[in-house]
Amino acid sequence: MSQYTTGEIAKLAGVTVRTVQYYDSRGILIPSDFSEGGRRLYNEDDLKKLRIICFLRDLGIQINSIGEILSAENAEKVISLLLEQQLADVEEEIAEREKQKDAIQTIQKQMKHYRNFSVENLTDIANQMKNRKKLKQTRMVVFGIGMAAECIEVGTLILGIAKGIWWPFAAGLLLYALSAVFTLCYYYQKIGYICPECHAIFRPGKAEMLFARHTPTTRKLTCSGCGSHGFCVETYEPLQKKLDRSMD
Repeated sequence: MSQYTTGEIAKLAGVTVRTVQYYDSRGILIPSDFSEGGRRLYNEDDLKKLRIICFLRDLGIQINSIGEILSAENAEKVISLLLEQQLADVEEEIAEREKQKDAIQTIQKQMKHYRNFSVENLTDIANQMKNRKKLKQTRMVVFGIGMAAECIEVGTLILGIAKGIWWPFAAGLLLYALSAVFTLCYYYQKIGYICPECHAIFRPGKAEMLFARHTPTTRKLTCSGCGSHGFCVETYEPLQKKLDRSMD
């Protein structure tokens, strides 16, 4: 089996030497061997693992969470499901881009004959772009509400310390609590989770969802379908949509 130095494996994975050293220091990419001079040596399996780590980092998953996912018993299934989701997102984006291209070309042809031009084509393009970003928008709404509430809380705290006026801080705490409840309910209505074992889309209880260990794209839950417990992949699954589908 081929062996690579730190510099060689970094080059093959398209990252810096410092990145490889950092992953080593965090205990998620341990060299498989050492040379007689004490140099770190990595094999093909280590290279595959490094590429998986880079993929998970690109998804926004934190180092600590990556370590937990890789050490989980069903790590391969979780990663496989994440890959499937990523591929589906890319394919969906390509398909939507093709639709947009066709719509634009149609509009261009129609504009040559102004009397036959219809603005409905422009509406179609806008709707396609909105649909592609539903999951991202949901996350951004939650993030925005959280950041706004945090800024208000910190600002009123500074005001209290500096001026001795504390009622705005108390009001800020109440607003923070209300925004947290609203955010949880909003997120709960929009998001579902895919079980890596049975591939069912389910919605956990609010308490379980709130306190479960999680990454930006996964959450450690118990599947309501098969009962397995582990990291499940987040997906856009509005509650009303799920209810409508169950009635079909």
